[in-house]
Amino acid sequence: MPLFDYSLLLTGKYHDMLVAGLLLSLQLLAASLVLALPIALVVALLRLSPVAPLRWLGFAYVESIRNIPLLAHMLFWYFGAPELLPDGIKQWLYAGHIEAYSAIVALALYTAAFMAEDIRSGIRAIPTVQFEAGRALGFGFLDTMRRVVLPQALRITVPPLISQTLSLWKNTSIATVIGVAELMYQAGQVESATFRSFESFAFASAAYLTVSLAITGLATWYHHRFPVRTI
Repeated sequence: MPLFDYSLLLTGKYHDMLVAGLLLSLQLLAASLVLALPIALVVALLRLSPVAPLRWLGFAYVESIRNIPLLAHMLFWYFGAPELLPDGIKQWLYAGHIEAYSAIVALALYTAAFMAEDIRSGIRAIPTVQFEAGRALGFGFLDTMRRVVLPQALRITVPPLISQTLSLWKNTSIATVIGVAELMYQAGQVESATFRSFESFAFASAAYLTVSLAITGLATWYHHRFPVRTI
């Protein structure tokens, strides 16, 4: 048996399985990120709302999500949450891709809690006089945020959001525990079928590293292209 079987990674059905797993992991990343960003923005605005109950609602979301492991979120949305739904919806979910849907919901809600704090920090970094200027022009809270504060906070907020995207990419590997056929799941399947552990997990490790470096490179490019300005 050769020390390292390159053919396993370059051609054949096992190569196709690993590539399919990589593509599904990227789809999980994209779908979760698209959901997490608007949720994070809403939660950040709740945390900064002048209305106390809304502030407490945002606080409760962030603290309850961040203090529970992602694995527990994943298992809850796959095993627990569907049981609370009407039978018709539950049967429709189980007939489809409930594993992927559950993973996306868990990843999006979990990541949004961390992103919300980054967005909130970026908004709070903007001097208070900017908010007061918007209110002096007759804007309400949301209009002041949208027209005055958020455009300035974006430059500060994007780098940590890219860092959270990197964490989200690595967290997609946890979806394997609920049977999502993503990269780690497929690497395990290939290893079980071929007993080529090194090749299977070397492919997975290289794939995670490549995408992670690409995200890190994006963060570095953004930092140099749009440096944070002191106000």
